[in-house]
Amino acid sequence: MTDESEDVLLAVTGLEVAFDGFKALDGVDLSVGRGELRFLIGPNGAGKTTLIDVVTGLTRPTGGSVRFGDEELVGRREHEIVRLGVGRTFQTSVVFEELTVLENLDLAASFRRPLWSLLRRRRGVSEAVERALETTGLQSLASSRAGVLSHGQRQWLEIGMLIAQEPRLLLLDEPVAGMAQDERARTGELLTQVARDHTVIVVEHDMDFLRRYASMVTVLHEGRVLMEGSVEQVRADPRVQEIYLGRAREEAEDAVR
Repeated sequence: MTDESEDVLLAVTGLEVAFDGFKALDGVDLSVGRGELRFLIGPNGAGKTTLIDVVTGLTRPTGGSVRFGDEELVGRREHEIVRLGVGRTFQTSVVFEELTVLENLDLAASFRRPLWSLLRRRRGVSEAVERALETTGLQSLASSRAGVLSHGQRQWLEIGMLIAQEPRLLLLDEPVAGMAQDERARTGELLTQVARDHTVIVVEHDMDFLRRYASMVTVLHEGRVLMEGSVEQVRADPRVQEIYLGRAREEAEDAVR
């Protein structure tokens, strides 16, 4: 019989983060299985980005545990967590604009290589970079400078840079923010494809995007897990409608007035 814990890649237990007495996270428990595409939603200030910051070592918690496979992440430095196989994107895309798409991917893929090997001229394109180009659909732009890419293409490049590092877990913070409709659709397809070989956690506000591409959803509110379930279960929950969906609808209505 298979131990269910073997199927859990990320296990967050009793996680607490306090800033000057304010609890940004208040006893968060969260388990994400291997190969899962999990969406993390909630109103502004719910603790979504703080949770990602803790997992990636950017923020030190005041209590609790974050287990990644057999490893405890709390107390580790950011670069150590990256080397264990955790990658993330930020709300603002971070690429090297003066480098080409290929050079950005190659640089990202080289983070595991010793320094002396980076000083030698690279011959050909590695399998990891080829795979990232193919997955993101950026082959035709491989020789283009990152600075000329559209907003959506820059986000795909950043996701490709993570893929090139061959992580086991990808954490994506609002990957479709500011995208046109066709770019959001392409990003949804990309996330679905990436999740076939990686575990992916997506922080998102776009409810239409959520409905189209999410399966399992975790809702945070005031630093706690309000509920977890399918998109249908989340949308039907009165508490979610009150504190999140209703607020999002009001903000959308205000934006068009």
